[in-house]
Amino acid sequence: MALIDRIKDRSARMAIVGLGYVGLPLAVGFAKAGYPVLGIEVDADRVDTINRGISYIPDVDTPDLAALVSGGKLRASTNYDELAERDIIFICVPTPFTSSKAPDISFIVQAAKGISSRLKAGQLVILQSTTHPGTTEEDVRPILESSGLTAGQDFHLAFCPERINPGDRKFGVENTPKVVGGLTDESTELAAQLLASLGASVHRVSSPSTAEMAKLLENIFRNVNIALVNELAKLCERMQIDIWEVIDAASTKPFGFMPFYPGPGVGGHCILVDPYYLSWKAREYDFYTRFIELAADVNQSMPYHTVEKVVQALDSRDRALRNAKILVLGVAFKKDIDDARNSAAERVIELLLAQRADVVYNDPYISSFEVGGNAFHRERVVMESVALDDDRLSWADCVLVVAGHSAYDYGHIVRTANLVVDTCNATKGIAGGDRVFKIGRSH
Repeated sequence: MALIDRIKDRSARMAIVGLGYVGLPLAVGFAKAGYPVLGIEVDADRVDTINRGISYIPDVDTPDLAALVSGGKLRASTNYDELAERDIIFICVPTPFTSSKAPDISFIVQAAKGISSRLKAGQLVILQSTTHPGTTEEDVRPILESSGLTAGQDFHLAFCPERINPGDRKFGVENTPKVVGGLTDESTELAAQLLASLGASVHRVSSPSTAEMAKLLENIFRNVNIALVNELAKLCERMQIDIWEVIDAASTKPFGFMPFYPGPGVGGHCILVDPYYLSWKAREYDFYTRFIELAADVNQSMPYHTVEKVVQALDSRDRALRNAKILVLGVAFKKDIDDARNSAAERVIELLLAQRADVVYNDPYISSFEVGGNAFHRERVVMESVALDDDRLSWADCVLVVAGHSAYDYGHIVRTANLVVDTCNATKGIAGGDRVFKIGRSH
């Protein structure tokens, strides 16, 4: 039976390489759609956890996963050899950057090498890891073709950007529209038919590099607009204007405006990382993405500005930052999630520690948090979340809200704490007098 027919009757055997924030929800989505799914993961503990029907990703409910595992629709393995028996292979591995902000596609390369030695004629390989334009054709394709098979003739190759938004219960893999670009028209159509079976619309583009660029545009758009409001927030502080009130006012316009909000810096995998992937690739063409790099510079300045606000708050009480007791609330990269990848809290805490402050943190979603081991704080420090109670709140010279989790009682925090520095307007509407300092507002 042809692959297109196996896709349509949902008998096509699927493999997902990488079972993290992208791969596991995708595996569950396809298993729910009726496909037999195999997850390949190098972390043996993750494999064991999945095979016991337990989810370690908040966006995947354990009862859903358990039902699919017990029903034989989904299982995990560390054995790449099992890929030879699959019809479709997704690559969903991390794509971080180095300490010098250069792309690190080593996980993609490793995955492609693992696939190459098991690649069979007729298989469809889809890269979903966020990366710079050209990766599918210039990096993945040659590795896969080292098998002796030719892409576009013997096997199919495509790119489909992931659009996972951690913590989003409205949009997931089943209802978020997809973009796909294949090496050939047939590759594109096979991938599109497959992705459409998840339930959402699929937009076809002319090539993998177009799809790769579309993903970068989505996140660079957000990065640039966040940088704009971050810069305006600093200006508003000097002009004694409240940026939060300004944004609320501008948001009443029903067209031509979309609200973005300032904060302690951008985090997560995509918004922070993607501009550097594109800037790095652009240099190959003697092109410098100055506008994009400027936005990244502005956003990277916000952890420093956050520390300046802490200094300002402490100074109002004739207190120095050195030896000051700082309680950080929330180290996730955004509210109400357990994902701390590239969190702004990391740099903020490192800068505070470098100034010899006594720093602790609380986060109901993240029990331990690692900082340091870099140019900002040479010593690597593993911190444990402390209990949040009145004794801890009153102990702190300053409570610093970095990720404004909904679980926090901000009214009680403001009433109990000596000083509060709010980076994300979590204390909106709460009277704090001279004890609450905010990014984007003069004090």
